[in-house]
Amino acid sequence: MNSTWSDPVLICAEAKALEARLFGGDEEREWTAMQRAGTAVARAVLEDFKEIGGFPAAGRVLILAGKGHNGGDALLAARTMLEQFPAAQASVLFVCGERTLRPLAWRAWRELQHAAAGRVTKITPQPGDAAWSMEYDLCLDGIFGFQFHPPVDAGVAGVLHRVNAHPAIRLRAAVDLPSGLGEETGVVTFRADFTYATGSVKTPVLAERHRGAVGRLRYLNLGFFDGPAAGGAGPGPGSLDPATDRVLKSSVLAPLAALRAPQSDKRTFGHLFVIGGSRNYPGAVLMGVGAALRSGVGLVTALVPESLVPAYAAWAPEAIWVGWPETPEGGLALEGLALLRARLGRATALMLGPGLGPERETLTLAEEIVKLAGVPIVLDADALQPSVLAAARGRQVVCLPHAGEFKRLAGGRDADAAGLRAVARETGAAIILKGPITRIVDGERVYYSFFGGPVLARGGSGDVLAGLVGGLVAQSVHEPVPAACRGVVWHGLAADLLARDRGQVAVQVTQLLDYLPAALRLASDAG
Repeated sequence: MNSTWSDPVLICAEAKALEARLFGGDEEREWTAMQRAGTAVARAVLEDFKEIGGFPAAGRVLILAGKGHNGGDALLAARTMLEQFPAAQASVLFVCGERTLRPLAWRAWRELQHAAAGRVTKITPQPGDAAWSMEYDLCLDGIFGFQFHPPVDAGVAGVLHRVNAHPAIRLRAAVDLPSGLGEETGVVTFRADFTYATGSVKTPVLAERHRGAVGRLRYLNLGFFDGPAAGGAGPGPGSLDPATDRVLKSSVLAPLAALRAPQSDKRTFGHLFVIGGSRNYPGAVLMGVGAALRSGVGLVTALVPESLVPAYAAWAPEAIWVGWPETPEGGLALEGLALLRARLGRATALMLGPGLGPERETLTLAEEIVKLAGVPIVLDADALQPSVLAAARGRQVVCLPHAGEFKRLAGGRDADAAGLRAVARETGAAIILKGPITRIVDGERVYYSFFGGPVLARGGSGDVLAGLVGGLVAQSVHEPVPAACRGVVWHGLAADLLARDRGQVAVQVTQLLDYLPAALRLASDAG
């Protein structure tokens, strides 16, 4: 995959070596990077704050500042926010003492004081300080950076315990990684709602055991991997190491946001066949088709139980609806295979599974379908069976399991990076493992997507994703993994926009479809 679409995940030692090469000990270069980081953190926090109604005009910020660069990043983020909100105030706790500040952190502190004169107060770590009884809209954690090594002294541990237990902080944000996390982890860590990885993503924030401390992850690309100085930093751009884990950027959507060729027609952009649905699960395939129609694919043919066609066609007349003979229970019957044989030559990709149901006859049909298909196949939901995947061996396949479905495919193996790679190699399939952090695995590399959030934790979001991925694979038949990555990022960006506009709770999955155009424009603006 093109390195402009993703950046490598680094262990902390690699991140240290990369920054040493980029800055070479030049304080002004480091200061420029610190300003970029502070501004990026502030902007990202304000965007994420929209999910809970937005940062208030007279908001109050608690800053936990260490003595080094993370403290400086947090102070500069607060400066940006207080400049934007003239009635906002900040309380600053120098956790290691103000006198321990290193030169750039001290410079950031002076800038905050100058930018928000009269609105910044220093507080003490003492429990009796009145500041600890205040309500805060935001707590910014900038105590320790990625070079943290335990133990945490008793004073800092006390502050972390007190902040974690504070009953009136609306949003907790960690700069780069939560304090107390590193290659080694302390006894107590800051517990973040969001962690904003600045410049590069470090491996500790991806560990499953740290999920409760990290919260939701955001990657703030500061351009560290754009220039020649990044080369040689372990798995940097152009690396020949195929096993490098990478984090996806919104620029993966750039081909979709670009102008289309003026001489195009509907055949230019592929033809997706969608097979699924049952009387017991009628909605899933409809959501998948709705998403496919928004993916940019030229044609969508949907083969569904014949009793459902009239209602479906009224909802989405753009699709070609083909009624499939039904089993007595309302699933797809084996006898309908002739319908597919007569039409399959028109398809450029096939999506199988949403709403299919668990009937034995229908699952046997799924095995026969994948044997017939000479085009890339996207498998989802009930089609995610070991027998179906075995029948598809030798074909281009993209699977979209959640954790439980992956265990079924993997024979109970763990869904860590090693397990994902092993199953992808054994089956020859690309795997999209859906979850709080969605991972796309091609047998060698693991791509991480940090887009989206709890707004997706509802039935149907996977069906929408499957439809998007199916439509993108149909348009890009020789690049199923990039298509899978585009689908995941597009889906996640739309979810972010939905949550920021309407909140996380009172929404419907189908509303995601209305945010797909804005997500493309956002990705285009981000470059």
